[in-house]
Amino acid sequence: MRQLDRMLGSVLEAAPDAMICVQANGDIALVNVQAVQLFGYQREELVGRRLETLVPEPFRGVHRRHRAGYVAHPKPRSMGGGVELAGRRRDGTTFPAEISLSAIDTGEGLLTIAAVRDVTERLAARAEHQRLRSQVERDKLERQLQQSQRLESLGQLAGGVAHDFNNLLGVISNYAAFIAEEVAQSGPQVRLEEIREDIEQIERAADRAGGLTRQLLAFARREVVQPRVLNLNEVMADLKHLLIRTLGEHVELSTSLCEGLSPVLADPCQIEQVLVNLAVNARDAMPGGGRLTIETSRSDVDEASVAVQAGLCPGTYVALKVSDTGIGMPNEMIDRAFEPFFTTKPKGEGTGLGLATVYGIVQQAGGTVRIYSEPGLGTTVTVLLPVTDQPLPAAGPPPRKAQDGRGEVVLVVEDEAAVREVARRILDRNGYHVLAVEDGPQAIDVARSSGRIDLLLTDVVMPRMLGKDVADQIRVAQPGIRVLFMSGYTQGLLGAQGVLGPGVNLIEKPFSEQALLTKLGEVLAGPS
Repeated sequence: MRQLDRMLGSVLEAAPDAMICVQANGDIALVNVQAVQLFGYQREELVGRRLETLVPEPFRGVHRRHRAGYVAHPKPRSMGGGVELAGRRRDGTTFPAEISLSAIDTGEGLLTIAAVRDVTERLAARAEHQRLRSQVERDKLERQLQQSQRLESLGQLAGGVAHDFNNLLGVISNYAAFIAEEVAQSGPQVRLEEIREDIEQIERAADRAGGLTRQLLAFARREVVQPRVLNLNEVMADLKHLLIRTLGEHVELSTSLCEGLSPVLADPCQIEQVLVNLAVNARDAMPGGGRLTIETSRSDVDEASVAVQAGLCPGTYVALKVSDTGIGMPNEMIDRAFEPFFTTKPKGEGTGLGLATVYGIVQQAGGTVRIYSEPGLGTTVTVLLPVTDQPLPAAGPPPRKAQDGRGEVVLVVEDEAAVREVARRILDRNGYHVLAVEDGPQAIDVARSSGRIDLLLTDVVMPRMLGKDVADQIRVAQPGIRVLFMSGYTQGLLGAQGVLGPGVNLIEKPFSEQALLTKLGEVLAGPS
């Protein structure tokens, strides 16, 4: 036994960790110098002492049972099974420990060897690493909050500008249409033909300005959202021909649409805007031509993915991927891609609102958008939209075409005189009897003093009284009256989060004569 002790002693002294040999009854048989230094005992104080002396008092009873179990079934393993372990020094202080066990049969009994390592420094380093990581996350969240606050301020500005801008656009486009009609009826004359061409330019400019306004509102989340259950494959199929014309002959469009795709709840016009914006960006990234691929698929997001993608909830999503073979983007450009007014295009060729608009639309729909790109290898933009449990609506009758009125009485409420006159003129020349006033109190007086009024056409945001309040009071005076709101910026007054409430009818400014008459016909044909 003494020879074995000497052999073991030589081996233990060479070990880097504190080594303790324990007999089956729990008595310490051998220790090395590292154990002496770690626990603060002299060697002769430890030999012959119970092992539990080196265990913190609250855990000694549990340790005896575990030691007995190990003696019954000895095999090399780490001690603790994921539980934090600790050792006790001679002065009563404790330290976190990592312990490994092994056993040898000496012929005179089982000898258990415990390798003990003080992991205080390791745990401190781990805690510091976690602290630094948490600090980085806090700094990142703070930057995101600051960016969100900047975007909110810019959104409020964009919303206010859009309200007045839409009024002007409505006047411009409709008066241009009136003049074009008059010119067309006056006979073919050279000068009149030139005037007609000028007017067409005005109309096209008004359309472009209206598109820019819608982008501002979408990116600022001030656009009126009219969500419905839809299938992205159907939206893509309806839009494909427009995309082909937009891309031009030098870009090949290919699609890979997942069969049996689950529906999502979104505004179809906004989804079309997302597709068009992404396609235009991809086209501009391929000046020499290339391929644009649009794919749809199912995507399951778990807890691990949520940790990586802030703002998402676990669940099932529909993925829309738009990939190009263009010039690609470096990481620093990707980080700024969704910033409003950031663009890599030459001055005058881009507004910097394309991807910012996409981001605003997707976030408002409860999804997220990601970009993967490498210089020279193209770009892939992935949009994730949550799947809805609501069923797809059954195919209904085709949209009702605009028809002339049959003397129905329409009360128009609009604080902008020029817009009010446009609406009055459109309705009056198409067979409606029009009552036009400039604010809510006047409208309520007219409704109370007049006979039957078939429809109320009112602006939403007005100085003296909001359109929703006007409608509520006029419904009391005129039970069963139909209501059609008109606005380009509702300030969330017709539904939460800018989403149109159920049963609310809205036509967005600027509207054309055809659009107003069509919407008016739909509302008059619908329930009161």
